[in-house]
Amino acid sequence: LRHPEYKDKPMAVGSLSSRGVLSTANYAARALGIHSAMPVFQAKQLYPDLIIVPGDHAYYRKLSGDFFRLLRRYSPMLEPVSIDECFLDVTDTIRRYRRPLDLAVAIQTAVYEELGLRCSIGVAPNRFLAKMASDMRKPMGITVLRKSEVPVKLWPMDIGSMVGIGKKTVPLLRREGIDTIGELADPVHEQAVRRILGKNALSMIARARGNGSDKLEFSSTHKSVSVSRTLNVDIYTLEEALSFARDLCRELVRRLQKDGQKGMLVSVVFRDVDFRNKVRSRSLDRYTNQFEPVYEAVQSIVEQNFESAGYRHMGVTMGSLQNAEHIMEQPTIFEPVQDTARDVVNLLNRKFDQSVFTTAGDLLRSKADSTAGLSGETKQKEGKDEQQ
Repeated sequence: LRHPEYKDKPMAVGSLSSRGVLSTANYAARALGIHSAMPVFQAKQLYPDLIIVPGDHAYYRKLSGDFFRLLRRYSPMLEPVSIDECFLDVTDTIRRYRRPLDLAVAIQTAVYEELGLRCSIGVAPNRFLAKMASDMRKPMGITVLRKSEVPVKLWPMDIGSMVGIGKKTVPLLRREGIDTIGELADPVHEQAVRRILGKNALSMIARARGNGSDKLEFSSTHKSVSVSRTLNVDIYTLEEALSFARDLCRELVRRLQKDGQKGMLVSVVFRDVDFRNKVRSRSLDRYTNQFEPVYEAVQSIVEQNFESAGYRHMGVTMGSLQNAEHIMEQPTIFEPVQDTARDVVNLLNRKFDQSVFTTAGDLLRSKADSTAGLSGETKQKEGKDEQQ
């Protein structure tokens, strides 16, 4: 997105040092044998003109947030799996579309047109099949995988491509003649699969046969809300940093209030002109989504950590979020303490200079005590009568 001139050229993300390693590589680089976790010097040996750019995790988090926010327009039931992948339950949404494929096309088109990102989508009745389907056509494919299509679409696939089967397990399965997902699903191999996979065997066999969970683990609230910006001109003074931080705090508070969230953990990320990141955090004494306490914490962090070396990027984050409506506010010494029912009763009695009022609880307890005393006296009398 930021370097369209790199399109279709072999490119990787990673350390610019010859002793570093690559985080990932694009498809053009992968075709040359370059992959993630490969040392930079080795990648350069394979292709000396390989373009390497440093990672920018704040930028990735921003895109990830934009991506998930867009998807929540189609369904609030979203379970993130990684920074760029999730499950989306569209059981209700899909009824508004003539075919499942129509909804997938609408999502894919929106992601590309609004964010500039390509994505692949799998549509299926459960999590496992949806994940397998999404991997079948990359980077801009859509695959619908029905249970009736499992023997044709899923079973011929290599066992190494099955989600949940690790690289170390693949050779063990191959030695038993299990080279495809269909062979893992075959009852003939069940004993061998049980021996190799142990307690996970039955669940993996069920998945290979097209069965699996369709329940997502999701929350209607986010764990944190972040606002970050890369500056057009680098910042070199504390005054500039505080002014920029003030604008970030206003945007952060606006988002918190819009989402009905309050938080307690304020974090500030600084990225200097050499792309070095520094993150500092501070816990507040209470949940808030108001500008004053948020900016006060951010201001303190910036003042204590600012360096005149220069910054090209800053961000603020509010974590430890809770739904604002569910937070029980604790009184502080700066607030009037709320009177209890007993406090109100005592105040009224003092005004009348006698015990005119009482609480319902005290009245019931008094009645219970008198009843217990009467019962005790009755029993004592009955005992004396029997002795006489």
